[in-house]
Amino acid sequence: MSNAPLMPKATAVWLVDNTALTFDQVADFTKMHPLEIRAIADGDAAQGIKGMDPISNGQLTRDEIERGEQDKNYRLKLEESKVILPPAAKKKGPRYTPVSRRHERPSAILWLVRNHGELKDSQIMRLVGTTKTTIASIRDRTHWNASTLTPMDPVTLGLCSQIELDFEVQRAAKEKPTDTAYGGATLLPASETTRKDEFEPSERNSDDLNVDAVFAKLKGIGAGKKQDDEE
Repeated sequence: MSNAPLMPKATAVWLVDNTALTFDQVADFTKMHPLEIRAIADGDAAQGIKGMDPISNGQLTRDEIERGEQDKNYRLKLEESKVILPPAAKKKGPRYTPVSRRHERPSAILWLVRNHGELKDSQIMRLVGTTKTTIASIRDRTHWNASTLTPMDPVTLGLCSQIELDFEVQRAAKEKPTDTAYGGATLLPASETTRKDEFEPSERNSDDLNVDAVFAKLKGIGAGKKQDDEE
């Protein structure tokens, strides 16, 4: 349909009424079905549609139409437009918010500031369509309605979609990763808990286990006490 004329049905009406082209030729040029062209000729379709002259708007030439009228197998060729329109530039600016929703933007901004402090002002502007001045006044609690503002989810308010909110939150998390803080004591690794330390027995330990040495000490203590009693 990219090479079809402007307003193909109105063009077909004009060609049927003002030329001797066949239904197939008109259908091929306007990219319509031949039966629909026949219905236009019979008055069963396109009633009330005013024909549009393709010659006056530069889509056909008189010579091209005469060539088609002389040769029933000839297919009309659409003239290339001499006017080249520049591509429409995409406007960059804050997100458009309907008038009925604009009074709810401060509540949505307050919700974003409290629940997603990692979001930048530019991201909040894209989500709810506001300005940096408004965001700053809500952050500083200097907004004229700050005392009565209630945080509300912008998705619930219809100011943005959940997909858009998640995308901005994930982007902010990647740009500003959270610091890994100390999480307290952890379990020792298995290499430490299963290690067997080799102890070398000392002379003291060997003496403590010697029964004869123990009894000898006890006898010495008893003899010394008896001698003290006799004196």
